[in-house]
Amino acid sequence: QVQLVESGGGSVETGGSLTLSCVASRYASAMAWFRQAPGKEREGVASMSSRNGLTRYADSVRGRFTVSRDNGANTLTLQMNSLKAEDPAMYYCAAGSYSGGLRAADYIYWGQGTQVTVTS
Repeated sequence: QVQLVESGGGSVETGGSLTLSCVASRYASAMAWFRQAPGKEREGVASMSSRNGLTRYADSVRGRFTVSRDNGANTLTLQMNSLKAEDPAMYYCAAGSYSGGLRAADYIYWGQGTQVTVTS
């Protein structure tokens, strides 16, 4: 069992920045951020593997979001810049034993989520 705790959500204006953090209770080779807006499917945002350093980003956030990982502290961070009206959602941290990726089925541990809101 791996417990995940997200933090850093909040409300920012369009074009602003926000940093999300996820702390895992134990080591997991793959960790990722997903998001889900009301009435929409959950989508992968960014992932990173500690085994090979592989990172992946959704096309909609590439160039604006940056994912990083502190393997010693089992912490995953998502730096979100230039936030848009399309970004508001509940953001979830996920962990698994696979080598990165943005496929939800590859992750079996999930956090409670942290809400991100964008105003204009």
